[in-house]
This record gives sequence, structure tokens and C-alpha cells, in this order.
Amino acid sequence: MNEVYVVGAGQTDYGSFPRESYRSLFKEAVDTAVDSVDAEFDRESVDEAYVGTLGVGGRQLGLPGPAVTEFAGLNGTATTRVENACAASGVALRQAVLAVRAGVADVALAGGFEVMNDVSSERTGEWLGVSGETEWERMAGTTFSGVYAQMADAHMAEHGTTREHLSRVAVKNHANGAKNPHAQLGFETNLEDAMNAPAVADPLNLFDCCPTSDGASAVLVASRDAAEELTDAPIRIAGAGQSSGRVGLFQRPSLTEIPATQRAAEQAYDEADVGPEDVEFAEVHDCFSIAELLAYEDLGFCERGEAGPYVASGATEPDGERPVNLSGGLKSKGHPIGATGGGQVVEVFKQLRGEAGDRQVSGLSRGLTHNVGGSGGAVAVHVFEEGWA
Repeated sequence: MNEVYVVGAGQTDYGSFPRESYRSLFKEAVDTAVDSVDAEFDRESVDEAYVGTLGVGGRQLGLPGPAVTEFAGLNGTATTRVENACAASGVALRQAVLAVRAGVADVALAGGFEVMNDVSSERTGEWLGVSGETEWERMAGTTFSGVYAQMADAHMAEHGTTREHLSRVAVKNHANGAKNPHAQLGFETNLEDAMNAPAVADPLNLFDCCPTSDGASAVLVASRDAAEELTDAPIRIAGAGQSSGRVGLFQRPSLTEIPATQRAAEQAYDEADVGPEDVEFAEVHDCFSIAELLAYEDLGFCERGEAGPYVASGATEPDGERPVNLSGGLKSKGHPIGATGGGQVVEVFKQLRGEAGDRQVSGLSRGLTHNVGGSGGAVAVHVFEEGWA
């Protein structure tokens, strides 16, 4: 099986950009990824491209992949659009990894984009809802904040998770995001304000919820032979896992775990020949604060039901035993649906190369990304290691 390396990664700022289009955002992300490659990089060398997008607002639902890759200068590159809701570009990365492993491509691009702020909040909510179970949840009036509120309520009831535990996720991620120039909500908050923010869907409040974002990301991956010509600071994708799960909450035996995360993580760990205890830092899918707590448990970072005490212990702070969401996560950095998974990789790439600026944590050699579609219908998990295999 061919080894696969990340040789470049880039993203736009996340936020609201009325002067930009989905094409211009994706081109900016690709340009940034190309600029991050150590050697001179020829876009004509990209054999395959996988582009994630949900298509919020209905723009270019047909052929959005070629529309953005051609604009970004990948002329004639075989391009595939990937749609797995919020996990779209995480899954796009796995497709790129598989293409390189199979020898179909020496160099592949994975990325994504989304423009979410040029339609009304009501319309955006409708588009986000299509990633939930349509017949029995969305059409019955359930929102995504409502779905995750049910998960939070169940976790509180079963495991004693508290309002403070949820808010500590937000406080930590805002502190990290305040150091990230790409972050949409790049400001700090304190525990009191986070705990007393206006309710959105009880028990979740405003500080438990990520924003809607415009943005794009791009990741360049290569075989060992190609990577040796492109970089002296390789980042190897040691494990790539993906799993699907039941789309509707009502279809699951438990509201306090996401089986697809567990299966995708197990696959990624097995491929990398590591366990959760070997993961030094992670970018996890914190669309809501409860989602980060569930990720701690499903990824094996702590025991089942112990996520609340785990975050309260400081273990996931930048100076803790396993920093989580050094980028600010979805909560602070932002969540442009199709771009989110790729954006997580950008942070891991920078941290492992020592290029993360004020939020750099020294001595890191192994990281993980965790990208969830909907409330757990699709999950991609990747393990990254510094250096050649």
C-alpha cells in the first residue's frame, strides 16, 4: 500500500464575505495550499481532485466540482464532488488518500467550500436541515440545535454532565480561536458569560452553537515518491477511517454516543497501528459543545460518561495532556459545511510543521482529525504523523 503524505494545505478566513463567490473562495484556498508546498508546485501535476460541498442556497448543484477546480487553475483535472453533509471534505480527503494508495494518482487534491451567508437565516436553516433525517425529524420541525440538544439532555441525565461542562468547551475553543487569524468568532469569552448566554434549544445556549460560515479549504496529498520531490517536512497520513451511521436519532439505541465515530476511529487507529492514548492533539467536530464531549468518549480519549470531568480537568487545553481544537474548532473558527474537514487538516498540518503562530504547541508529532456529517450519519477520522515512515 502506497504511503500518503500531506505536502500542502490552505484555507480562507471563515466568516461572511458578500464580495466573494464560491469559486473565488476555493481558488484562494488552493492558492494558499500551493504556496505552502516547500518546492515549486505545478498544478498540472494534480491527477485527481475531490471537492466537498453541501450546496447551501442551491448554487451550482450540478457540477460544482469542475466549476471550482477549473477556476482555481486545475485545468482538465478529474474532479469529483463529494456530499456527506458536514463531513464532505473529510470524506473527500479519504477519497484522495485511497486514490494515491491505489496508484491512480501521484498527487491529489481534497478540499471543499460553502457559502452560507448570502441567504436568509430561515433559508440556511432549511438547507442545514436536509442533512438530518428528513421524513421523521426535519419535516416534523426538528432543527439541528434541537437534535444536539436532545443528545446533550440525555448525556446530562445519564452521566451527570453539567451546564458548566458544556460551557468549558466554548471558553476553551474561543481562547484558542482568538489566536487564529482565520477564525470567524476570534474573541475570548469567560465561563460566566458562556453559561448565561441566551437559550437556543434547551439545554444548549448561544455559546454552545457554532456559527454559519463562508469559506474554503484545500489539502494536497502525494505518494512517497512525489512527496520526496515536494517537501522536506513531510506529514504522513498514517490512518484513514470512514463510517456511516443511522441518520435519525430515533433510529439509534443511544443518544449519548455516535457509533460511526467509533468505527471510523477504530479503522484509522488500526491502519496507523496506534491507539487513542497515542494521539497527542486533535481537531474534533464541535458543531455544538455536546458534540465535542461526545467525541472525547467515542474517540477513546476518556471513559464513557467521563467527558464532562475530562474537559473540566484541563486535559484538552493547549497545555493539557491532549489539546483539542487548537484552531478554535467549529465553535470559534467557524463551520463552512463543505470546507470544515479540510480546514481541520490545515491546523494539524501547521501544528506538526511548527507553523501555527501564537497557538503553536511545541513537541507535537501525531494528530487526529474528526469530521462528522449531520448528527452522526457520516464520519471521517484521520491520523497524521510527522516525518517519513
